[in-house]
Amino acid sequence: MKAFIVETKQLSKKFNQDYAVSNVNLKVEEGDIYGFLGPNGAGKTTTIRMLLGLTKPSQGEVHLFGKSTKGNHLHALRQIGSLVESPSYYPHLTGYENLEALRKILQVPSRRIHEVLEIVQLTKYADRKVKAYSLGMKQRLGIAASLLGEPKLLILDEPTNGLDPSGIHEIRDLIKSLPKEFGITVLISSHLLHEIDQVANKVGIISKGKLIFQDSIEVLRAKAQSQIRIKTADLQRAKKDLWQIGIISEIKQGTIVFGVISEAEIANAIRILVEKGHDIYRVEEVRRSLEEIFLDVTAQGGLNHA
Repeated sequence: MKAFIVETKQLSKKFNQDYAVSNVNLKVEEGDIYGFLGPNGAGKTTTIRMLLGLTKPSQGEVHLFGKSTKGNHLHALRQIGSLVESPSYYPHLTGYENLEALRKILQVPSRRIHEVLEIVQLTKYADRKVKAYSLGMKQRLGIAASLLGEPKLLILDEPTNGLDPSGIHEIRDLIKSLPKEFGITVLISSHLLHEIDQVANKVGIISKGKLIFQDSIEVLRAKAQSQIRIKTADLQRAKKDLWQIGIISEIKQGTIVFGVISEAEIANAIRILVEKGHDIYRVEEVRRSLEEIFLDVTAQGGLNHA
């Protein structure tokens, strides 16, 4: 089992009488691209700010790189790069000059500027003033800045916000390259499931301050498996007749619904129903989208297994 790079235990943050984050137990393993997903206002940024020591938890613990951050947060932060909200930069300076200013603060070798510019594919724009950068280029410069200190963990809060499709694609490819090519674990927050689905191998879903789902992206995708729906007049009798040939079904929205089976079994089910006097009005295959699963999870406060 891989080591946990990020682990929180009952992490909570209370503002006045309301909990913005309540008893969150994140588990991010080394090498993960962990998608931290939730609607706007769900508690993602507050959680990230607690991970980075920018906000003090009301209760609970943060463990980074296997150690509690109590009395040790500064040491852990030296191994973390982050981009929270919009990147900060000096627009009148070039991309290189912006990184040089930060490099002096971090006291890393000059060669590191060239390395991070190469990683984010901004080398040929290094001498262009940042005020002339596109929004996507500015975002990539922000990621370059977060990589200067050779972090083991990169935390990105809504990194594709406001980008056009081309910029989104560039950031997405960059994020996917980080664990494989540079050994960097990534925690990325978003309110868009399809963005997380493109890059993450693990997903945590937060809603109203509570972590309501945490598992691999494959588990979430499995909930989107297809179903067969049959429209007929006598639903209860049709359900009973299908049960007699081993097809377990349920009645939903005026149809008989069951999981995907082979084409031969579907044909046999329809033949049996017709032989038993059922009029078949419609047979269709329906796949729930991941967006529907996400809405279901956040609405129900957990996975709805129906």
